[in-house]
Amino acid sequence: MLRQGNGITQQHQTYSKYFSKPVPCSHQEATLTVHQSVVTIAVIGDVHDLWELEDNAALKELQVDVALFVGDYGNEAVEVVHRIAAVDIPKAAIMGNHDAYYSASKKGINNCPYDRTKEDWVQLQMDLLGDAHIGFGKREFPQFGLTVVGARPFSWGGSKWRYRKFYRDRFDIQGFEESSELILTAADEADQNTIIFLGHVGPYGLGDRPEDFCGKDWGKNGGGGDYGDPDIEQAIALTQAAGKHIPLVTFGHMHHKLKNNKAQLRQRVVTAATGTVYFNAANVPRIEKTSTGNQRSFSLVTLKEGIVESIALIWLNEKFEQISKEFLYTKPATQVDVFRQSKLI
Repeated sequence: MLRQGNGITQQHQTYSKYFSKPVPCSHQEATLTVHQSVVTIAVIGDVHDLWELEDNAALKELQVDVALFVGDYGNEAVEVVHRIAAVDIPKAAIMGNHDAYYSASKKGINNCPYDRTKEDWVQLQMDLLGDAHIGFGKREFPQFGLTVVGARPFSWGGSKWRYRKFYRDRFDIQGFEESSELILTAADEADQNTIIFLGHVGPYGLGDRPEDFCGKDWGKNGGGGDYGDPDIEQAIALTQAAGKHIPLVTFGHMHHKLKNNKAQLRQRVVTAATGTVYFNAANVPRIEKTSTGNQRSFSLVTLKEGIVESIALIWLNEKFEQISKEFLYTKPATQVDVFRQSKLI
């Protein structure tokens, strides 16, 4: 369950300042009234320059309904983003810290390969993605009864406010509170009652060990520390308090393979007491070269009647044939499932 009280989370009774629409008050009621479709969602973790036009074709071959990209396409990798923009299935994307590397980080600014007074690769990436870029925004998928809400774009993670000048100049915000309000505004304006949150970094409160979802896995003594984002934690908590149904929160940033412990993988999936599934999709590298050609990975989330049924990490060969499938999550049977089955008898 998400931790509260990080210094910015308000009491739940204050959620009315963000939400004006009446919504169901119970989680069970929300789950029983959502759209009755099965949706296959491909969540693409940190790309880091490894997205090819063949990946666009693979998504079609997999018959994916929606593609969600969690950012870090490369160091302001315009050509990679151009290929992602060409994906012609319903999609939404958010930008990661590497996507503003030459414009936000001190090291990147000092080594910028282009003249930032004449070019703006950050804006160019967002322009290429167009409406698919949902940082501080949302994208509606009415055919699936879903709204995907974007968290803070370009996040580096952690409870310290970083990239001050970048966020002030680009988005006119100066801290977590203002950032959370922008995310909440998008959730408030959602057309659907079922909301998926898409972030580059996951929420604060999912653990502080190196192997936890947003745990720091570098530095002295093997790392440690919660590098989740407080603003999306607050947005999720207040959205749930308002009665919205959130089946999935997905993100990346912290890679599955730990930097300081090669023998252990990061935690990837957890279910909160609210029923929300939290999924870190940062399987890096997502493309591996073999003697028989490139193998590419995708994380597939199956959503049924607004509930996450399963999450699987699959690998495809060059012919887009599935060569492995690892189930990261399978929904346990519940009383709601028994109710549904009884209605079919």
